[in-house]
Amino acid sequence: MPTKVEKDHLTGTDTTGHEWDGLRELNTPLPKWWLYVFYATIAFSAVWMIVYPSLPIWGVRGTSGWVAREALAPQLEAQRARQEPMLARIRALTPAQVAADPELRAFALAGGRIAFANNCAACHGAGGQGAVGGFPSLADDEWIWGGSFDAIQHTIRHGIRNAEDDDARTSQMPAYAAMLTPAQIGDVAEYVLSLSNRGTDAAAAGRGRETFNEQCAACHAPNGHGVPEQGGPNLADQIWLYGGDKASVMRQVANPRMGVMPAWAGRLDPATITMLAVFVHALGGGEQ
Repeated sequence: MPTKVEKDHLTGTDTTGHEWDGLRELNTPLPKWWLYVFYATIAFSAVWMIVYPSLPIWGVRGTSGWVAREALAPQLEAQRARQEPMLARIRALTPAQVAADPELRAFALAGGRIAFANNCAACHGAGGQGAVGGFPSLADDEWIWGGSFDAIQHTIRHGIRNAEDDDARTSQMPAYAAMLTPAQIGDVAEYVLSLSNRGTDAAAAGRGRETFNEQCAACHAPNGHGVPEQGGPNLADQIWLYGGDKASVMRQVANPRMGVMPAWAGRLDPATITMLAVFVHALGGGEQ
């Protein structure tokens, strides 16, 4: 509660007039050295804003005329000039040929790692581990669209299910909620789980197998191992883009979710795309 301002009898310092449970707040002044330093930083910042272009206003330049962005440009250009001979060699080769050359492979892995962090890690994870929800892992040995150098390069270059590239990878899974009964969808899910030895209802899996062979085998293969040429994922492993429990499998069968990947051709230099293909291939022990 507020009280009158008075001197503290122990320290001789004025109180602020506030008291809590018998404790009075002292109005202790800041040390003079601290105040002087604080005022000096204010003065320094004012001078700095005049000398250097510190205001985020287009065209504003400080009295020094120095702009960090302009100072960086020659350094970047010099760096590009140093790298250009290697990049030119990479542009002229396929990812497989780059990977076969120890010098180029080392360069491509280093460049691909940086390009991956800048462009791909947001969806696929910093280590290419992917995430449930439609972001494939690139660090395993399962490849939806094929894991050869050429297949990976094509996927990076043209993307998946995007409207900006006519050569994008495209596959379309029907929404079976409009074609199958809930019971049939449950049976198919049970059969899919049985492919990885996780089914719990043999009778349902048996019924689901017939439906699977009629509706799903064309894209996922009769044994569920997938058809990379059509982008049909392997259903017989333990890798699941949208969850591997029965409820998640049923949701995917009924109303499938399908991810979209942008086309990187035109956004990235061809040499960068080749380096990314070499890097991604090395992440997951890609196919030959």
